[in-house]
Amino acid sequence: MKRVFVTGAAGFIASNLTDRLLADGVSVVGWDNMSTGQERFLEGASKSPDFRLVRGDNLDLPALTKAMAGCDIVFHLAANADVRFGTDHPRRDLEQNTIATHNVLEAMRANAVKAIAFSSTGSVYGETKVIPTPEDAPFPVQTSLYGASKVAGEGLIQAYGEGFGFEAYIFRFVSILGERYTHGHVFDFYKQLADHPDSLKILGDGTQRKSYLYVQDCVDAILHVTRAGTARGAAHGTQVYNLGTTEYVQVNDSVGHICKALGLSPKLQYTGGDRGWIGDNPFILLDTRKIQATGWRPKLTIEQGIIRTLRWLEANRWVFEARH
Repeated sequence: MKRVFVTGAAGFIASNLTDRLLADGVSVVGWDNMSTGQERFLEGASKSPDFRLVRGDNLDLPALTKAMAGCDIVFHLAANADVRFGTDHPRRDLEQNTIATHNVLEAMRANAVKAIAFSSTGSVYGETKVIPTPEDAPFPVQTSLYGASKVAGEGLIQAYGEGFGFEAYIFRFVSILGERYTHGHVFDFYKQLADHPDSLKILGDGTQRKSYLYVQDCVDAILHVTRAGTARGAAHGTQVYNLGTTEYVQVNDSVGHICKALGLSPKLQYTGGDRGWIGDNPFILLDTRKIQATGWRPKLTIEQGIIRTLRWLEANRWVFEARH
């Protein structure tokens, strides 16, 4: 791994990954259309002679192909991650997640790049009956356009692995927390409480059970297995890994952690029902024994990840104005 290509480089997870790669002496080409990415997330990276940012869109295949030239692995993290409002703009998931992934694969093929790491999601399991959910759990009916678009992306990657000899790593994440976090429940709750500390609106009934993972633990896992080359020699050249912790919390637990850290006791207002929106899964807990068998372990608990995220948001209030 000498020169890597990172899509969505100015985003939450990808910018943290970029910093880590540069710190390890790896040359990075960052690719981002800045639709949701933040240039400030790349301030440190931009000071490195080993980093080059190229502004471009995954839907522009000629530009994407040109930018990727000379790289030896792609970390494909660019995506539309707006799960909650997916039904408001159904084509966005198709274009930014599925078609974009196909273009990344075609650019790889044109440049003879043979390895890809892909950020998928635990949402591909839908409302599975198998908890904790292992990588080989049967796929049920898809409940979100985001999840469906990621399933399609996974399928394309697996097919390219088989057809063109690609080495592929597919990571199915739980929700990720930490520095540079720009959307999700901690973001929404903190923004509400900053605006009106005496009340908090909670989607659903607060009993939804969710697992979360700290962003640096996520980056550790991605780099751990890609560097080990676990997909080499694997069936169809692909390895699929769940990324998460062995615990979960209720939404009400998260509210408790956040309010305690802020010293607040707001009135809680619930919208009702066992899910917050169309496609929301009331219970997410992934079985992570496969990745843990490689020697990786998360360092932070969910509560610690929530508090670190909260403290970062407190220190970086600009992100509320900057979010598109």
